[in-house]
Amino acid sequence: MPNSVIDAIQQGIWDYEPEEAGEDQYSSTDALPGTDEKLKILANRLSDGKPLWHPEDRLTYADPLRAVEQLAALGRKKPR
Repeated sequence: MPNSVIDAIQQGIWDYEPEEAGEDQYSSTDALPGTDEKLKILANRLSDGKPLWHPEDRLTYADPLRAVEQLAALGRKKPR
């Protein structure tokens, strides 16, 4: 059984889906989509067998402001 999408592709398994992972099992990122930083984070998630997308990942330039406000309302700090 493959441990990541990369392993699955190397084994010729094209419909592989990583196991569900709670958002507390991997960190979100403030990196902007399309940047080298974001691509490196996605590559690391891929090789670690984690889902590519975290619910609290930054989606647009304005997202961190909204996320910080929402988390402050909940009394939490934004994870990195």
